[in-house]
Order: sequence, then C-alpha cells, then structure tokens
Amino acid sequence: MVDFDRSLLGRTFKTASPVEITADMIASFCAMMEETNSIYTKSLQGEAGSSIAPPAFVATFRALEDIFDYLPKHVPRLAAGMDVEFVESIRAGDAISISSELAESYTKTGRSGMMTFFVIRSTLTNQRGDVVARIDHRFTYRG
Repeated sequence: MVDFDRSLLGRTFKTASPVEITADMIASFCAMMEETNSIYTKSLQGEAGSSIAPPAFVATFRALEDIFDYLPKHVPRLAAGMDVEFVESIRAGDAISISSELAESYTKTGRSGMMTFFVIRSTLTNQRGDVVARIDHRFTYRG
C-alpha cells in the first residue's frame, strides 16, 4: 500500500479560472476529432441560441496538476482510466470552470502485486453554477 496523507481525501485542490467557450473552439474540436454529427458541426441554434459542443469536448479541461504535488513521487504512476458523467450540454458563450478533488483511494492486488488507486474527481460548471460534467480520473501506484 502506498503511504499518503489521508486528510487529503475530499479536499479541493484547484479551481481553474473560467474558460469562455466560442463557436470557433467547438468547430476546431469537431475538425480535430473528425466529428460528423451535424448537431455539433453546424452552427445550430440550441436552447440557449448557441452552438453545442460534442460530449467529448469535456476532455479538453484539466485541473489535476496540483494534486500530484501531494501524492507519492517515489513510485511509478500509471493512468488507469476515467469515467465521465455528462450532465448538461456545453454551448458557445458558456464560461466553464473546473475544480478537482481527491475523491477516493483504494487498494487491489493484481498479478504484479499490490496496487493503490487514486480517484481525482473534476467537476465542470458553467457561468450559472450548473454542473455540466463530472470526470473521475483514476491513477494507480504500484507498491
């Protein structure tokens, strides 16, 4: 088991400044991802009167770096996947903020021995304070 300060669980580490989402950002993301669904690729007028970003757009937001300053550095770390909960569409004109917390830690025994997993939960909110997505990033440490 990897030793770490358990008082860090539940602590919010970073709240990033809001990012103003533009139609150009959405169009660039769609082009990069070769998105073909016209809901996202055409400047459709959604409920809020603006272009809608594809759900995968949330993966462009990160606020993890501060947390790693508090986790063990002397053991190898690997990304162990992520889960995304899409709550509300992101639209051009939204100002998206992200905050991250160390949500969970657990251990498992695998073929190579003991592994400690850390779950970093990032919450994305819009300018109204509405949650648009939650992302659970999982990292594993061997040892």
